[in-house]
Amino acid sequence: MNFEQARFNMVEQQIRPWEVLDSRVLALLERIHREDFVPVRYRKLAFADLAIPLENDQTMMRPKIEARMLQALELGTDETVLEIGTGSGFVTTCLAALAMRVVSVEIFEDLHEGASVKLRDKEVDNVELFVGDVMRGWQPEQAHDVVVVTGSVPVVPEQFLGWVNPGGRLFAVTGESPAMEAKLLRRMGVTDWSVESLFETDLQRLLHSEKPPEFEF
Repeated sequence: MNFEQARFNMVEQQIRPWEVLDSRVLALLERIHREDFVPVRYRKLAFADLAIPLENDQTMMRPKIEARMLQALELGTDETVLEIGTGSGFVTTCLAALAMRVVSVEIFEDLHEGASVKLRDKEVDNVELFVGDVMRGWQPEQAHDVVVVTGSVPVVPEQFLGWVNPGGRLFAVTGESPAMEAKLLRRMGVTDWSVESLFETDLQRLLHSEKPPEFEF
């Protein structure tokens, strides 16, 4: 299989038509080899417009969702990012290329270990990986400029909001399948947030997030 041609086709036929025009994001998706993060048995599907299965009944985001998310975040090279859900490590690697530092937490030990190996292989050295359940007690040591939730939630959990620095952003997909909404929340003040609706999608649920939290947008 010609992976370079498949990568080019993914960018030109899936991502650009979905209003992803940010040159940094497009260059990133052309440079980072997505096929290296896909389970071997699905490697030929690395650039397909589908959610590729991972271990523990988890999935990778579709490529165009990853791209739209990265574009919406407008990451600065001086910013720190908290990623909730490491998964394959592909989005982690993309975030690390755009930001100063990334902290990523994964609930499944084997996915954490797999991502650790891939990030070492890619010589990504500005990422700190943790194993933990954000819905059952795990917390970051500090707030971050950007928080990225790679699984959907019914509504944004209150504790996630506290992990965002003033002026920072939070990306989350909320609602119920099959009509969920991707949102970018901006922290304008201590309790003041603006909410931008980005696109409709359907994303796998973040584990243990079924119980509706107190905050709803």
